[in-house]
Amino acid sequence: MIELDFDKMGGLVPAIAQDYRTGEVLMVAFMNKEAWELTVKTGIAHYWSRSRNQLWKKGETSGNIQEVKEIRIDCDNDCVLVKVNQVGDVACHTGYRSCFYRVLDGDALKIDGVKKQ
Repeated sequence: MIELDFDKMGGLVPAIAQDYRTGEVLMVAFMNKEAWELTVKTGIAHYWSRSRNQLWKKGETSGNIQEVKEIRIDCDNDCVLVKVNQVGDVACHTGYRSCFYRVLDGDALKIDGVKKQ
């Protein structure tokens, strides 16, 4: 298995989830070694939750899983780009497709997305 450099950030690497069809950036999370290995082994995105301090299978409770279609590693082996099929069409825990549903408009943030019900 590819060895990522987990030492630079105290056991974590940033992981960017991107829609494999459209290129839309869905979210940014972190992976520890266990999350990385499970993602590669199962084909379903797993992350490390810094707020809960635990392993997190994306969509385990919501059903909005991320099926891995391709994984890219940066030149320093310390960042992961996971191209996914976003099942359930919601990646953000707030109910939006992407965590990046706000855009800077002057000195305010403007919502530029549709919240799924």
